[in-house]
Amino acid sequence: MSLYHGSLYWPTTVQERPVYPKLNNHVTCDVLVIGAGMSGALLTYMLAKESLQVILVDKGSVGNGSSAANTGLLQYSNDKMLHSFAESIGEEDAVRFYELCLNGMKELKSIASSLHEDVQFVNRQSLYYASTDSDVFSLRKEYEMLKKYKFPVEFLEKDMIYKAYGFNKHAAIRTSGDAEVNPERFIISLIKEAAQKSNVQVFENTEVSKPQNKDGCWLFNNGDSSIKAKHVVYATGYDLDNFAIDIPTKINRTFAIVTNPVSSFPHWEDRCLIWETKRPYFYMRTTLDGRIIAGGLDEEIMEAPRDDQILQLYADRLLVRIKEHFPHLQLKADYVYGATFGESKDGIPFIGEHPQQKNLYYCLGFGGNGTVYSAFGSTILKDLIIKGKHPDADLVRLDR
Repeated sequence: MSLYHGSLYWPTTVQERPVYPKLNNHVTCDVLVIGAGMSGALLTYMLAKESLQVILVDKGSVGNGSSAANTGLLQYSNDKMLHSFAESIGEEDAVRFYELCLNGMKELKSIASSLHEDVQFVNRQSLYYASTDSDVFSLRKEYEMLKKYKFPVEFLEKDMIYKAYGFNKHAAIRTSGDAEVNPERFIISLIKEAAQKSNVQVFENTEVSKPQNKDGCWLFNNGDSSIKAKHVVYATGYDLDNFAIDIPTKINRTFAIVTNPVSSFPHWEDRCLIWETKRPYFYMRTTLDGRIIAGGLDEEIMEAPRDDQILQLYADRLLVRIKEHFPHLQLKADYVYGATFGESKDGIPFIGEHPQQKNLYYCLGFGGNGTVYSAFGSTILKDLIIKGKHPDADLVRLDR
């Protein structure tokens, strides 16, 4: 399954990309991380600071999987509202899950600020508006619950939205503590700095076979090369063809565009992240060079269309949505693509140890907040590997 079709923006922002060798010998390690996308990069970066021998492999090259199509919106709020989670899993677990997401945001900010290279990480607020008048009640209910548990949020009435942004919406909540990032630069920098540690090895173009458990370790034997690992983490994103486990997920497709640069955003001065209550929702953000990234139009189809005319049709629809908010901007779509994404049926990612296979783990950040999930998920997995436990592991376990 191809993870995206079309033209991607983020790879054009990377001037120099490190190249890592293909594995061609026999190696051993404490932890093998499979997949050099966002999840694998964050986990490898965290493990690099521990007294562990770590190997990261990818069947392609670093950051060139579904992470290359990541639009780089980082939010603690979920596709599923907090009060909806409370109704489905209970208020205590719902609040704890949102706290994990907020902690994940803080972890991402801390990591980004510690990197030596600029990953275009910018703190932003998020504007989440009611798409219809009937959504105002739900939005106010969400605001009250977020406020109750001291999440950074404020409620905006219709006149306040127009005054701040110049477009008419029925109501909105504005959250603080969110951010935007260049995901391609972020992944490359994370792995580059991890690979500088003596306890980390990175291999590209290295596809692993199905492992065998031998003498308490996992063995991947590919003939001329092999990897023996005490612990294995699958951070393979939506590409689970060879390593699928029975978890309740669905794979859909989404669309995104990146516009031409514009000189200013007079009615979007704070350049907050914008999204809506309608499902599937429309969202947009800006880039440091003055472009708008917009996405949505999700469909319950696994693969994005390969036909350029169809992609352009979706691009035109996204441009119309941007113009509904900012009609004064002169825009065209410089980059257009469709991408595959996965969702869990309960809205919570799958992170943890395989229920029947000891020392075999998964970091699957399925959902709209995949980077945030990967951040707190990497912390959970690091503790499971080193300490054998984490207080929040049960919330995101694979067999829930």
